[in-house]
Amino acid sequence: MTSLHLRGVVLPGEETRDLWVVNGRIRFTPVPYAETVVDGGFLVPGLVDAHCHIGISPSGNPSLEEAEQQALVDRDTGTLLVRDCGAPIDTRPLQERLELPRIVRAGRHISRPKRYIRYLGVELEDPAQLPDAVAEQAAYGDGWVKLVGDWIDRSVGDLAPLWPDDVLAQAIKVAHDAGARVTAHVFGEDAIPGLVAAGIDCIEHGTGLTESSVSAMAAAGTALVPTLINIETFPSLAAGADKYPIYAAHMLQLHAGVADTVRMAIEAGIPVYAGTDAGGGIEHGRLADEIEALHRVGMTPEQALASGSWAARGWLGYSGIEDGAAADIVAYPADPRTDLSVLRTPSRILLRGRIIS
Repeated sequence: MTSLHLRGVVLPGEETRDLWVVNGRIRFTPVPYAETVVDGGFLVPGLVDAHCHIGISPSGNPSLEEAEQQALVDRDTGTLLVRDCGAPIDTRPLQERLELPRIVRAGRHISRPKRYIRYLGVELEDPAQLPDAVAEQAAYGDGWVKLVGDWIDRSVGDLAPLWPDDVLAQAIKVAHDAGARVTAHVFGEDAIPGLVAAGIDCIEHGTGLTESSVSAMAAAGTALVPTLINIETFPSLAAGADKYPIYAAHMLQLHAGVADTVRMAIEAGIPVYAGTDAGGGIEHGRLADEIEALHRVGMTPEQALASGSWAARGWLGYSGIEDGAAADIVAYPADPRTDLSVLRTPSRILLRGRIIS
């Protein structure tokens, strides 16, 4: 493999630096005869979609070839690391493909019958089965387990939790003992206190956060991935729920308050990361939209960029642009911290030290 040379401002710093790529790794010591592929601009650690679904499509379970195309769409926008928050098909073969983004899998969603999208998850008849199901998904995934924390309960006509608090505590302990972290889909208010008290590592969506649950999450260090561009679909979900007017009104209320809710979480110091929820009703390749949305609800441009780049990489156990690190780098002609729209036009993408055309 040809050695490469890049020069630019290395984010999150301010210094213009030269770096070299040899055998897919970054070096800060000169390498003779390296090919210069970036000369000027800004170098950003590979972008991260912290809530993505490579292997879900609106029409049902896709083929592995369709999942590959989803991954390519993400890659070509600079998303080089994906936390896949649940997929019904086995995407492990995609992890072996050097030209595809790195994928951190959470296995399959764990839900209950008629309490989530039908074909996606492992459905448990008895909530007491949750610890065993978590153990199975922890072994199958890549250090993450995905629970469905709440969903519409048609018997009450509104969002409601799926799991008793004591079972959640047992299940999350099982995951932690296995070296895995746990996250949960949550829209409403009622499921969050039990999940946080049980030791959940992350909340997805979190539109039902309250002052008390924000305080509890901040104290526990629980992360939030708010998927703001997915929350934009709430009015359409409400419009399609004529049989459940309480649920429909609740979804509209959550949608109306999401900017204030996420701003409250940011101001409380909760770690917040960018995730699109691509794969269902959201198209792949929209991470720049999510980063801009986080800026609109209260993050500075640099915080918003960090939430979809170096901060998210550290959270998931991956390096930024460091000596000896894997060369996952996106180059931009201008500073994205000044204008986040720059994220839509990368000038060069390197994945595992290889140039992506």
